[in-house]
Amino acid sequence: MGVFKKIFGFLLVLWGLSLQGQECPEVLYPQDGESNVPVDAIILWTDTDIDLITSWAISIGLTPGGEEIVNQQSTGKNPQFALPCGIPNDTTIYVELYIFTLTGGFIPCSSFSFTTEAATQPPACRSLTFPADGAQDVFLGTNLNWECSPSATGYFLSVGTSPGNYDILLNEELGADELSYDFLDDNLPENQDIYVQVVPFNEEGNADDGSCRESVFRTGEQIVLPECTFMLSPQNGAQNVELNTTLTWNSVENATGYRVFLGTTPNEYDILGGETPFQNNSTAINFLEPNTIYFIRIVPINEAGDAIGCLQAVPETFSTILGCTYTLGDGTIIDERPTLTFPSTVGSCEGSGRVQVTVTDEAEGYRWFEIPEQGPEVLLDTSPTTTLPGEGEYRVEIYNILEDPLDPDITFECASFQIFTVTQSEPPKIDRTDVQLGAGVISIEVFASGLGDYEYALGELGPYQDSNRFTNLPIDNYRVFVRDKNGCGLADALVEPDLTLDGFPKFFTPNGDGINDTWQFIPPPSGLNPIRQLHIFDRYGKLLAQIDPRSQGWNGTFNGRPLPASDYWFRAVNDNNQVLQGHFSLKR
Repeated sequence: MGVFKKIFGFLLVLWGLSLQGQECPEVLYPQDGESNVPVDAIILWTDTDIDLITSWAISIGLTPGGEEIVNQQSTGKNPQFALPCGIPNDTTIYVELYIFTLTGGFIPCSSFSFTTEAATQPPACRSLTFPADGAQDVFLGTNLNWECSPSATGYFLSVGTSPGNYDILLNEELGADELSYDFLDDNLPENQDIYVQVVPFNEEGNADDGSCRESVFRTGEQIVLPECTFMLSPQNGAQNVELNTTLTWNSVENATGYRVFLGTTPNEYDILGGETPFQNNSTAINFLEPNTIYFIRIVPINEAGDAIGCLQAVPETFSTILGCTYTLGDGTIIDERPTLTFPSTVGSCEGSGRVQVTVTDEAEGYRWFEIPEQGPEVLLDTSPTTTLPGEGEYRVEIYNILEDPLDPDITFECASFQIFTVTQSEPPKIDRTDVQLGAGVISIEVFASGLGDYEYALGELGPYQDSNRFTNLPIDNYRVFVRDKNGCGLADALVEPDLTLDGFPKFFTPNGDGINDTWQFIPPPSGLNPIRQLHIFDRYGKLLAQIDPRSQGWNGTFNGRPLPASDYWFRAVNDNNQVLQGHFSLKR
């Protein structure tokens, strides 16, 4: 382990040198110095292939190096960032791009600036996005959310209990980046229709409030919603988090469940999307990616609804260990995960119940898991060989343990895994064999049935193959074998092709020179002679000879006298009583 640590540390130094020499990405849009840029533009830059970059980050300000609009916000590994709502019109905006790594932190990369377009008319109206128009039983302390109007410099919010009568809130002025208003003190009346109007404005004037339609929803009974919560483990900002970890958060009074949103970018939840609430305040997470920043939000819920503002809050983050794959400065990819060669299907012989399985690949640790149809995985064993309870889905994992080169007290696993299914197997049954005749060759197709994964061979010793078809075979008799790959039995059948003219010579020359002196059926390469009877006739049908198919053959005589050169006929019968007739020439 000490030798590996030194090697890994040296490789990490090489990688650091390569990163320092890495050119920063090219800014695609907006270009440096560009003007009339829309206030809702998306900043784009080229991607990079360096594996150990944890994420991109961006800062946006009103002065060079300023961060008052966006302060080193991560974009994950997405090479783009949408300008936040509230960017001022006709203003120079300064942008700084960073590469963020676990070893180097924020590394400044690209700086540029652009000027936003000037407003030429009042902004467009906006209506509520939450609560939805027509919503019922809305919580009395709800928050109001609406969409951004890109060119707005602020919003007037009015709330009332009847159309056009804003007796709760009248023209409350909010900033360009304020897209919500919270009634945190339960100051909406119970069981009441609530009318809301949002009027954006800018230096060119207000949106036409006559055309900004009202949204309406109805409140319910007074119920206390739960408060937002925070992470206990991993804590916000934690580093070197294991790839298999347990998320734990603070329990909240009045909460009956928690929606967990987890992803690799601030607003994309590709790991957990909050669809199924967790009843407890923790959950196990497997297979996180190494060297990655994860963004997490927890939303407590109860019968009154979701806690307010949790999804809108800044997400908590944590980053995983450097991991088991990394790229050297010369482009060489190092992978420290052990090789795993385990099948995706394992057969359990019919009636045997439990099945024993073994990993033959070397590793420092082993784990076998059962994967139930519902619920989490169940750890079964930690040995290279185990006995599984029967049919079902399982996962085998093997791993090596490495030291973190930045902190010797931290170790982590480099693991490989295979999900596999145990299915029932039984000995095969050969239903039929089809033989197709080609030009001097045959093809055999074997049809077998049964519960199992079968392979096929000509002869018991094989070689065995997955295909049930054998092609371009010399015309002959063959014994085919079918066996279950899991050792649950085998079956065999003799294949005897129909008799053909192959093997019957077209002529012979009984002149005593020792070459073609007799006429006889020539057995196939296997030496298995299928001919049972063989008769010779002249052109008038007179029987001249009956030949033993295993003798030297006919010498061209009748009653001891040589017969003249001519065509003669034969009639052959095989072991299956198939009859074949043909002719040949006697030449002198």
